Amino acid sequence: MVCNAFRKLRRDLAFRHGRRLRQFNYWLLARVAMTIIWLLRLLPVDSALNFADRAARRIGPRVGRHNVAIANLRNAYPEKSDREIQAIASDMWGNMARLAAEYIFLDALFDYDPAATKPGRIEVRGVEHFVHIAEEPKPHIIFTGHLGNFELLPVAAATFGMNITALFRPPNNPYLADYILSTRRSTMGSLLPSSTGASFALAAILEKGGNIGVLVDQKFSSGLETTFFGRPCESNRVLGTLARHYDCDVYPARCVRLPGNRFRLEIEDRLALPRTAGGSVDVHGTTQLLNDVVERWVRENPGQWMWFHKRWEISGPRRKRQKARQRGEAARSGKY
Repeated sequence: MVCNAFRKLRRDLAFRHGRRLRQFNYWLLARVAMTIIWLLRLLPVDSALNFADRAARRIGPRVGRHNVAIANLRNAYPEKSDREIQAIASDMWGNMARLAAEYIFLDALFDYDPAATKPGRIEVRGVEHFVHIAEEPKPHIIFTGHLGNFELLPVAAATFGMNITALFRPPNNPYLADYILSTRRSTMGSLLPSSTGASFALAAILEKGGNIGVLVDQKFSSGLETTFFGRPCESNRVLGTLARHYDCDVYPARCVRLPGNRFRLEIEDRLALPRTAGGSVDVHGTTQLLNDVVERWVRENPGQWMWFHKRWEISGPRRKRQKARQRGEAARSGKY
């Protein structure tokens, strides 16, 4: 009994120490990040963004997630050479660094004026869709992926008078999360943190005739079995479920990073969602369709997507079933 009590005390102390150490690491990382932000603010916009890009291309290949990115790229593009794979990964790190630095300069970067006669940093395609959604008195769903600077899309929506609530996932670091949330709220309108109960909050917005914006290219544990780049993955069913329940229009939107620290924001035509025999929206078919749209975007600009994300990681019992199927296929082919 004494031994059990001692082991329990040791576990409790280790847990408390680990939690405090994790909080300290978060605080230290936030202080370093805020120092970098302060230094970048001293530079002109273009100089700061270009510096962040160059630094990330040097540092990125040295972090552990680089190996995840390379493995994902090789699986997605088996026909590409190692040099091509490394080049895409380098572009990805540059894109991610620019995205982080651009939080500082969002007000300066977004210079789109519908009445302007000269092009600025921002160009918009699908203006008619922005205007239509803003004016139509019914709920809409707009989805995107982690491409280019996707944070500019809600800013564009606000420019056209669109009332939209964007679902976002705050960083694990609470100190950085507070800073990023305050920056986003100052330019992007309504925001909804991705957490337990978020789907009910999104439903309430649609119920009132509002519009929601959702990122759809992240792994979702125990989600629907779908494919991305021809490989099995798990995807969140919430968008398809909401579209079926409210029978609302769904629009794809993306940001494309252009040379010279410029951006093209695009909202495409309304999707024709797959339907069941009974006429309702097919949730699984819709979820797969979203993956297909994002895959098309990524293939067009592979260096502007976050390849270090474990998009294809399968969770729990499903992983065991997948491995069992693979062993069975290998046995049937004589390779196992």
